[in-house]
Amino acid sequence: MLKFNKVLLASDFDNTLVYTQGALERGEDIPPMSARNREAVEYFIQNGGYFSISTGRALPAFARYAKDLPCNAPCVIANGAAIYDFNKDCYVETAFLDADIYDHVDALLARFPGLCFEIYHDDRRIHVLHPNDYTHNHEHLTRAKTEEVKDFREVDLPIIKLLFEEEKPLLEQVRDFIVSRDWGKRYELIFSSDHLLELTRRGATKGGMILKLAKLLGVARKDIYCIGDHNNDIPMLEVSEIGFAPENAIPEVKEWGAHIVCHCKDGALADVVEILDKRY
Repeated sequence: MLKFNKVLLASDFDNTLVYTQGALERGEDIPPMSARNREAVEYFIQNGGYFSISTGRALPAFARYAKDLPCNAPCVIANGAAIYDFNKDCYVETAFLDADIYDHVDALLARFPGLCFEIYHDDRRIHVLHPNDYTHNHEHLTRAKTEEVKDFREVDLPIIKLLFEEEKPLLEQVRDFIVSRDWGKRYELIFSSDHLLELTRRGATKGGMILKLAKLLGVARKDIYCIGDHNNDIPMLEVSEIGFAPENAIPEVKEWGAHIVCHCKDGALADVVEILDKRY
């Protein structure tokens, strides 16, 4: 039996597997996966392991990058709203928003007129209401174009997630407003950056979907390992036998108690594989 048989390793994409922050700041294209990380993942897979990406990006924002990554397992996308098999080009599991989202967004916009947010669909469409500079920055980072709408009710179902794009103090007010509503308990709300607040269906988190992926693959809980750098990664670090984070992770992830490896730019995932190589 190969040493990593039935072991699942899941990595966040942005600033964990690939350092995308520098590209965003310089207005450049996202760099490819580093040679050190690629070599480590290929070794892990050759020795029986399952490698997956668990990203906040939805299908249109991640598909172009997925084809260049050595994944041999389906990926968690849209911050836990779905599992997608890029090798078969199909959804494996979904947790989409239901039709009540229209009434809930009406209430939200009554309180915060002009609020900017992107609306992600199950196909490769992204609609946006009240686009702003954060929208344009996000488009550059993801290379996924948005289509502006004037009224949220113009948008059709299914909807995977909403992505609010504003200054953090306003996003905190948005989060607190939703949580204070009776219907707020029907959603997950988590920051994926200081200017991005994600809304998915209750239970649709990276951690929840990693557990579903592990079950599909026949992987035991004790053989799940995850690495991530931001708040939205903590749910999957919580279900990991060891929750890893790159040195560039935000303070909240470090304070959670993640096992810190080297900076993303230096091949953080390769550090994880080296650690697993000694455990198995």
